[in-house]
Amino acid sequence: MDAPGIEWYFSRMIPVFSLYGETSAFPDVVHCERVLDRARLHDWVITPHRHPQMSQILRIEGGEAQARADGEAMRLRAGDYLYIPAQVVHGFVFSQGAEGAVLSFPSPVTAGMMPDMAPWLGAVRRGRVGARAGTLMDDLQAVHAGAGTFRAQQLVGLTQVLLASLAEESDAAAPPAGHALTRLESLIAANLGRGWTARDYAAAMNVTTSHLNRIIRAAKGHSLTAHLEAATMAEACRLIAFTRMPVAQIGYRLGFG
Repeated sequence: MDAPGIEWYFSRMIPVFSLYGETSAFPDVVHCERVLDRARLHDWVITPHRHPQMSQILRIEGGEAQARADGEAMRLRAGDYLYIPAQVVHGFVFSQGAEGAVLSFPSPVTAGMMPDMAPWLGAVRRGRVGARAGTLMDDLQAVHAGAGTFRAQQLVGLTQVLLASLAEESDAAAPPAGHALTRLESLIAANLGRGWTARDYAAAMNVTTSHLNRIIRAAKGHSLTAHLEAATMAEACRLIAFTRMPVAQIGYRLGFG
């Protein structure tokens, strides 16, 4: 899908919304809507934005979308899903008439899944919608559209089962090194600016520094130290682009005395 004239303005201040284009309070326990309900109102372009206290799943059922999440560009086709954690800057360009659903979950709904689910819930995830996950998404939308005494409890329960199912499927498909990478990225996100060295990260994962270095080199083509430096620079770029913090303050926040 080509989108001439569409640019991703990641160098300007990114708007913060509850739902896209809205700054009012979150409207429900969880929120479900069809892609066309909102995308067609904006000429099928959802410009870069973020949600401070809400994660989302985009499910593509027909057509396709060009997506960008936290600087990474990807193409989504029918049968794909994209999970976007809170605070991640993201935007979409949908093909005309694209079909799909956007499921939105405020942080209190996912808080009960911590800390075990923290590594999965804290990163952008992309995959294919399996049979079980597809059924859960359909059930979630059906309950959302209905009414009943225990509607809120059903929405929370279905959301947590859906997210756990997606995490289980992605873990089953990931090679052993993939699990280590997921754990490392979670530790990096939690400890940037604390002055952690390669040895500290290896110790937190109960492996040797040389073993973790071999995993990173095999997966990324560079050393563990280079990977940590790149993560720090990427965070610095995000803070420069998305905040009004002075460069000196950003440097201090990331551990540069």
